[in-house]
Amino acid sequence: MDRTERKLIKKASAGSRTAFRAIVERYKNKIYHLAYRMLGNHTEAEDVAQETFIRVYTKLDRYNDDHKFSTWIYRIATNLCIDHLRKRKQHVQSLDQEVAGVEGLALYSQVASTTDTPEEEVMTLELREEVQLAIDKLPPQYKTIIILRYLQDLSLQEISEVIDLPVTTIKTRIHRGREALKKQLQNLT
Repeated sequence: MDRTERKLIKKASAGSRTAFRAIVERYKNKIYHLAYRMLGNHTEAEDVAQETFIRVYTKLDRYNDDHKFSTWIYRIATNLCIDHLRKRKQHVQSLDQEVAGVEGLALYSQVASTTDTPEEEVMTLELREEVQLAIDKLPPQYKTIIILRYLQDLSLQEISEVIDLPVTTIKTRIHRGREALKKQLQNLT
């Protein structure tokens, strides 16, 4: 943790709204993206990100500065996502399903693309959807670790601290999660 962050946390703990606002600015995109990757829904990700910062604000006095602040906030967000997933009904949406409230607009038209040609766009959209569906089908203990490792780019040690498991267990779950993804995605090649 850098000095600036340490000072912000100390000031925010003392009640400075400006310092807390600066903390939110530092982490809001990272927390939102983590939640979005875990939940796959913009609205739910925004809700979880907001709840994360509410929890951080109310429990900032419990933060132990012997540990990285980023690990602590990621742990809060990850736990909220896991709780949210447990409560949610499990269902898979088809790409051809219409977006609620908008006649004639299908979900596939909402997936972002970075390619230039229409053919590449279609292939990219299909691949992204397949990978996201495969990640969504993983058991929660693998899904969380795969997202934290490959989509949030956390180290094994950071993941260990976020979900409170030994690094050896993290390595095992990454391996098993990748194997499960590999099996699900074999038909793409």
